[in-house]
Amino acid sequence: MTNLFQRDLVALVPKLRRFAFSLTGNQPDGDDLVQSACEKALRNQAQFQMGSRMDSWMYRIIQTLWMDDLRKRRVRGPAMDPADIEISDEGKAARLPEDRMMLAQATAAMAALPEAQRAVLSLIAVEGLSYKEAAEVLDVPVGTVMSRLSRAREALLPRLGQSRGGRQ
Repeated sequence: MTNLFQRDLVALVPKLRRFAFSLTGNQPDGDDLVQSACEKALRNQAQFQMGSRMDSWMYRIIQTLWMDDLRKRRVRGPAMDPADIEISDEGKAARLPEDRMMLAQATAAMAALPEAQRAVLSLIAVEGLSYKEAAEVLDVPVGTVMSRLSRAREALLPRLGQSRGGRQ
């Protein structure tokens, strides 16, 4: 099981990095979060139920570590500046300057969301999880996921220069 577990964990790293980046707002902190999550997963490998979704399990670990870190940061004070966020889609889509500008605007708008909304939006819109899967990862009811997602989308629209009910 160890080799299979490690192989599956390594295969998930790009998705985990994307999720962690969406939570932290910067690549170095996101990478640190993924590293901590992978270390925790390897230490607690026996707790993983073979046949279940490793990605959901890892998202949950990342979410928990991030929330723990936020609690610590509240005591120490904020260390993140959204203006310092570096944007990258790893060359997959934003090739034109307009696309890169829209990606930067969307990332900055997402970084301004409350943590709970940002996590739901990232899991559903970026990682492609279903409402049910996101609810399991975050350990909240599906209705809470739907509510947070709706509030996140509503908050993003004006920041992206769009109004409700369609594009401008």
